[in-house]
Amino acid sequence: MPINSLVPTKKPITSSVMVCAFSGLMLAAPPLQAGGTLKIDDNKWISVGTGLRTSINAVEDAAPSGADYSKDFQLNSMRLYVNGQIHKNIKFTFNTERQDNGAGDEDIRTLDVIAQFEFTPTFNLWAGRFLPPTDRLNLDGPYYLLSWNFPLVQAYPTLWVGRDDGIAVWGDTSVGATQLKYQVGAFQGCADGNTCDTGANKDDNLLYAGRFTLNFWDAEPGYYNSSTYYGAKDILSLGLVIQSQKDAVGTAANPADFFGWNVDGLMEKNLGEAGVVSVEGAYYDFDADDALVTGSLVAGTSYFVQGGYLFPTPVGPGKFQPYVQISKLDPDNGAETDKWEAGLNYIIDGHNARLSAVFGNVDPDGAQDGNFFSVGVQLQI
Repeated sequence: MPINSLVPTKKPITSSVMVCAFSGLMLAAPPLQAGGTLKIDDNKWISVGTGLRTSINAVEDAAPSGADYSKDFQLNSMRLYVNGQIHKNIKFTFNTERQDNGAGDEDIRTLDVIAQFEFTPTFNLWAGRFLPPTDRLNLDGPYYLLSWNFPLVQAYPTLWVGRDDGIAVWGDTSVGATQLKYQVGAFQGCADGNTCDTGANKDDNLLYAGRFTLNFWDAEPGYYNSSTYYGAKDILSLGLVIQSQKDAVGTAANPADFFGWNVDGLMEKNLGEAGVVSVEGAYYDFDADDALVTGSLVAGTSYFVQGGYLFPTPVGPGKFQPYVQISKLDPDNGAETDKWEAGLNYIIDGHNARLSAVFGNVDPDGAQDGNFFSVGVQLQI
């Protein structure tokens, strides 16, 4: 996903079209069963869900006066999820996103459109628009992070909100007590108007991406993952990501290749009556041969570490989970930036209902640092 210090971007689909289409589906279909799933027959079904993240944010010296904290309400994300199955081995996903990016864009845009051919746990094929094989944070997405905000680290090529158009094969297998998961695919990358396109990729070369994950304790089946399972799983995971694209950066006259990689890991242990401990981190290296880069792509190195603790005893309907996070971005051409944040989550229903309060600081090298404070709510069904 694009680098953003405070808050976690082909053709837009307008909200009116989406509302009409969804209303027509609901009027034409039989009543939805519990859980938002419409069962057509033993092999065919459609499910509908939604997600919401909204917050109030204060940023030091960001008010119009230039000397006071800004105070802004923000719709961080609003999503409509539609999933379905038309055959025991064929599924589809259609997700939308409405995100307040501060530019007054009120359109609902296509987030994911995936044709899913899922044959066995070992071999599956996806095609369409979705998250390429990438780091754990991106495969979490904003709704499945431990923290409220993304760390200041990720800079892989992207079309919008970490997604890209392409195809991937993926699956997992067991080697003794260890799960090995692979995800390998080809995507548009820095071409076709993506945010990192500089016009250098005249031959329309594809981006090749792969992720390989070892889970030493509990398995994480499926394409996606989480930064925390709130004690439902014990996770000891190590991941390696490699992405490469020829002539992805630079200019048409002087193109250069992109090569990026990262390692990431998560350890989460349910200690029973002593609570749940989570520790996560990653290191990234993005190489563009000192060529021109733009948009979501940043050449350089970065890292983050974070830790959290879920208290075992409920307070009211939920449990408290404090966390701390430190991240650093060191671009080849540009200012080094450090960021830290300390947060307190109130977990009511896992990733489906939680509140977060966050205080932190962003410190660009050679510029004035600034504090920020956010209070956010996340709901999903």
